[in-house]
Amino acid sequence: MSQNRYKATDNSKGKKIDNLPWNKRAEINLDVVCFNYAPGKKQDQFSEVYVWDLDKTYLDTTIDSFKGLLATVFEKSFSKKNIAGANELIKSLARYRKKNFSESEFALFFVSASPPQMESKIYEKFQLDEIHPVSMFYKDNLKNLRPSKFTFLKRQIGYKLQALLQLRLHLASDVRMMCFGDDSESDVMIYNLFSDVCARRHTKNQLERLLEKLGVGPTQIEEILRLQSITPVQDPVEKIYINLATDTDASYYIKFGRRTLATYDSFQIALDLVQDQRLSLEELGSVMNEMQSKYNFSTAQITKSFEDLIRRRVMGLSSFEMIKNYLIEKKIIAMSWSTKIEPLREKIVDSGHVYELDGLHEPWIRTQVDYLYDY
Repeated sequence: MSQNRYKATDNSKGKKIDNLPWNKRAEINLDVVCFNYAPGKKQDQFSEVYVWDLDKTYLDTTIDSFKGLLATVFEKSFSKKNIAGANELIKSLARYRKKNFSESEFALFFVSASPPQMESKIYEKFQLDEIHPVSMFYKDNLKNLRPSKFTFLKRQIGYKLQALLQLRLHLASDVRMMCFGDDSESDVMIYNLFSDVCARRHTKNQLERLLEKLGVGPTQIEEILRLQSITPVQDPVEKIYINLATDTDASYYIKFGRRTLATYDSFQIALDLVQDQRLSLEELGSVMNEMQSKYNFSTAQITKSFEDLIRRRVMGLSSFEMIKNYLIEKKIIAMSWSTKIEPLREKIVDSGHVYELDGLHEPWIRTQVDYLYDY
């Protein structure tokens, strides 16, 4: 058990205090460091929250190498580049939630493997991008920024699982969590394992042995089990999006169930969010316009992304027809355009969210995931 579980924050008025060192402004538990940017906000009032990884999911950075992490540490905030469309996607989600759910604040959280020493620059980057996370988790990892300890930079499962459980304790008992990660680390394993831990799909002994085999240290395992014991018995994970930053085969992710969706770009995420009535066609257009104007996405690339979700049996017939008509109206595709594969009809839809299409047999959630072997 950590001897210094939490340090009190000096951020009582909701303002970042730059003249204080990071460890005086954060809550610290083992290597999990949390900065709270909205201390007066009751996080258990959010019905749906959005949890974002940072590197290769929001920022186009490389921290999985010694050279890449070193460069990122010293990079100016205004020089940091975004993943194409990610910033506009977050702002579109915030506008949609405010308009349709009367939310004064978008429930945005970041869980990053970046060191807390980078917090000031990343916070400045968020201000430049006009996004406002409720809180952000960092990994106290700068001590491993040496070639002799480089292997510890890549071990994220214990850290991120602990961070997600800490976040879960602040949220409503029936909260829904939309999770965003990438394929450069272990995000897909972490989010699905977090789901398993919350739903109690493993016994305590099974979970302990699994975490040991995944390289989680004994102190962190003890803390994860402690956090699980006080976490509501409920699976909060609604959807998992994995950005294919390193060109992993999208078919690999079917081992986790259809709840996990691998995407090639931010436009595909926006398309699926429209299908689930979490984003409007107007906001889809905002994401599309940014990708075209700032990142040189062609109409051919947009069309390819759209058709790929149909080919992979992600998009249902009703959503396909609605979005197709919108793309025709925006002159992205011609009136004569047709897809090579006929979309399937929606079979199970709950509150506007699509969970199953006709003729598909893969489960929405796989209750028994093999985390130790890839196939």
